[in-house]
Amino acid sequence: MKKIIALALAAVLFSVTLTGCSSNTAGNNGNSNAPKPSDTLIYAQGAEPRGLDPALVDDGESAKVMSNIYEGLLKYNKDSTKVEPSLAKSWDVSTDGLTYTFHLQEGVKFQDGTDFNADAVKFNIDRQLPPKVTEDMAYASFVYGSVKSVEVVDKNTVKINLTAPSTPFLSNLAMIMAAPIVSPKALQDNKNNVNQAPVGTGPYKFVKWDKDQDIVLVRNDAYWGTKALTKNVIFKFIKDNSARVVALNNGEADIIDGIDATVVKQITDAGNKIFQAPGMNINYMAYNTSRKPFNDQKVRVAVSQAINVPELVQSLYKGYSEPANSILPTFMEGYDKSISQVAYDSTAAAKTLKDAGVTSLHMIAYTNPRPYNAATGQVLAEAIQGYLAKVGVKVTIDSFDWTTYKQKVKAGDYDIAFYGWIGDNGDPDNFMYLLSIDDPTMNIARYKNPQFNDLIAKGLKTAAGADRNAVYTQLEKIAAADAAWLPISHAQTLCAYRPGVQNFYFHMTGITPFAGVSKK
Repeated sequence: MKKIIALALAAVLFSVTLTGCSSNTAGNNGNSNAPKPSDTLIYAQGAEPRGLDPALVDDGESAKVMSNIYEGLLKYNKDSTKVEPSLAKSWDVSTDGLTYTFHLQEGVKFQDGTDFNADAVKFNIDRQLPPKVTEDMAYASFVYGSVKSVEVVDKNTVKINLTAPSTPFLSNLAMIMAAPIVSPKALQDNKNNVNQAPVGTGPYKFVKWDKDQDIVLVRNDAYWGTKALTKNVIFKFIKDNSARVVALNNGEADIIDGIDATVVKQITDAGNKIFQAPGMNINYMAYNTSRKPFNDQKVRVAVSQAINVPELVQSLYKGYSEPANSILPTFMEGYDKSISQVAYDSTAAAKTLKDAGVTSLHMIAYTNPRPYNAATGQVLAEAIQGYLAKVGVKVTIDSFDWTTYKQKVKAGDYDIAFYGWIGDNGDPDNFMYLLSIDDPTMNIARYKNPQFNDLIAKGLKTAAGADRNAVYTQLEKIAAADAAWLPISHAQTLCAYRPGVQNFYFHMTGITPFAGVSKK
């Protein structure tokens, strides 16, 4: 098997040479086109991206790749969600909070050779505003929902006008979803969908995508900023956790994600290293509140009572996740330690469920690991199936690969589904709005509460500080009482890498920038 994988890898590297590299993109080790080990980073992840158009995807697998191809007006600091300049070198905000003027970097080119300028910024935002926005642009309303209009002042200055003040607006513009700037020419050439043909301004260019195999990127040697250290980056798709560990330990992958506590010793015993950091995420179970039996809050509470969350989290994650007492991570503004979820009480659960006539439920789950759930949705579902059997409820589980699972979630044919969220921007609204948005691929509980929605709107307009934090604490309390979700855990970020890899990090927003990464 190892020989087969090695031969496949050699074929991939040869393809990179033919497809993406020429003599003017040779590495620092000489002018030869043949990739050397230090010329290529191989990152193995558990699932394939849904696409590579930042306006049309909403998943972490896509984000990791896109963060190397695209840039937005702003970016996050390496170690936090503090906003820093990117394609915008500076900005001004009007005193009423309704107008943002961005001063753009000059001389920047897209990877297709066309100019980045104010017209490109307007083109990208306008495609995600009415009347052009489409229903498959999941993040458009989140990032640009408060935008009234975009004005080109001159080629290096763009003005964005809002309908109402929005405290998280600048943070939103640094996100990897919706906010990155795509080449207008590429969008026009590809009928407003560059999922298979991404073109940005970033440090890496797209080369090819072999479905179910890998995505290959090559260094953008015309990049306007500091050039990437490593010539080629390959994102390989290895669904099985143990197979990814074998690939790392055999030297067939340089970095892997989606690992859990059960493989840490195996990885370190082989001389490899663990990247570990607090995660800005939530792993949860959602009830379909749009239909029986979970349109009844009492039934939702009863099922939550049947599950011993602390015991479950310790059993599955072995100390690499903490039980979630709230939706918000504990370090985020708006978190309050007084918030608590439905407490474990199997006796009360059994009585309520029997009285309500609930004897069977249908769950759907995903089969691959996720950054917030390295155990996979299927394993989590099976554990909860066991708890519910103890209170007299038979559970049927249907499991799917991630892409199919997203479609099943959208269709809504389930009683219970499993999901999670990695914070996009460090703002509490980014978590809590998931229970207010109409999009069923994000609000998978299909929860509707006018009081909750009014507070979401209030939080957006309230200036940062104690008053705003109080809004999100109140939202947490409503969500806990209504029990549309059962929050399960906040996962630590765990990745593993070969000892020769230098300066790798997995950002708290779930992206993997490789421009500064190298290997010996």
